[in-house]
Amino acid sequence: MKDCEAMTRGPAPSEPYRGDLFGEIHLADMTDAAPTPGIARYFPGLAICAAAAGAAGWLSDHYGVPVILLGLLIGLALNFVARDARTHRGLDFASHTFLRIGIVLLGFQVSIAQIVALGALPFAALILIMAVAFAAGLAGARLSRQSPYAGLLAGGATAICGASAALALYGIVGKERLSQAQFALTLVGVSMASALAMSLYPAIAAELELSDAQAGYLIGASIHDVGQAIGGAYAVSDAAGIDATIVKLARVTLLAPVVLLVSLVIGPARAGPSRPSWRRLGMPWFITLFLAVVAVNSLIDLPAVAATKALAASKALLLLAVTATAMRSRTDLLLELGWRAAAPVMAASLASFAAALFFVMIGVGD
Repeated sequence: MKDCEAMTRGPAPSEPYRGDLFGEIHLADMTDAAPTPGIARYFPGLAICAAAAGAAGWLSDHYGVPVILLGLLIGLALNFVARDARTHRGLDFASHTFLRIGIVLLGFQVSIAQIVALGALPFAALILIMAVAFAAGLAGARLSRQSPYAGLLAGGATAICGASAALALYGIVGKERLSQAQFALTLVGVSMASALAMSLYPAIAAELELSDAQAGYLIGASIHDVGQAIGGAYAVSDAAGIDATIVKLARVTLLAPVVLLVSLVIGPARAGPSRPSWRRLGMPWFITLFLAVVAVNSLIDLPAVAATKALAASKALLLLAVTATAMRSRTDLLLELGWRAAAPVMAASLASFAAALFFVMIGVGD
């Protein structure tokens, strides 16, 4: 009799799905979908990103390939991991927060004295070269029927400091206006163009019989990546390397004003109530901190080891940001874009070199 009553009552409230296969599966799904507490939510994405970035660093050290390019390629090859939602928090944290901290640390390489040492005329010519690169990037995007924001990133990366500038500008543009796939392809193009320029531009300078000062200005004003610009110039001579370092770091100094100007012109990425122009003058927090670090570096003679450690940390964080961005990109969109996506980078790179060579030939930078 008691057994009959138990069968009539059914399972106890604490065990609602016992004997029900569908209910047990549903209960298991609910358990798996439960949110992971605390910092553990970021671990899967960060761990995979760190492993990929470490592999990129190892390959770069042993084979001499630019580490940013390797991080992009490895990230694209592993982008299937982003299908698992558990990786999203970590990858997004790396691609956004690590990027901004890396930009801030880059400020330890820059000081106001570098602009003063360059001189008024070479600095004015440098601004014109950068403007030409921006215009060429936008024109290349228009001719290849790409988004103008892709041209903006290509021009900015070419004009200022390669992938670092592209990452900073993408923080303003946002994935709402330019897909991560297009952004990743822009970074690949910028990194490859910079690596190619490091090999070709010193040879062109030697063929044209440029002086050390001219070669340093040409290479420092036209090669995108900081390390590759300085390395390419030192391949000419030590004097050319010193000149190129001053010119290149002067370009890096202009990162904050350019990002501020772009933020003012294009406005916020996310939809929302329109803000008055005076409020759009507010800089992103990481650019404000970048300027603060530049000011400290200009006023205080920091130990050389501090700048070295800051540069290493900046490179590591930017590598993680690039790798995470590539992992979150859709390769099917990359295939749809095809060769046209490389047009803005090609146009900006060629225009930047041509403008720098023109100013060198008329005597700027002697």
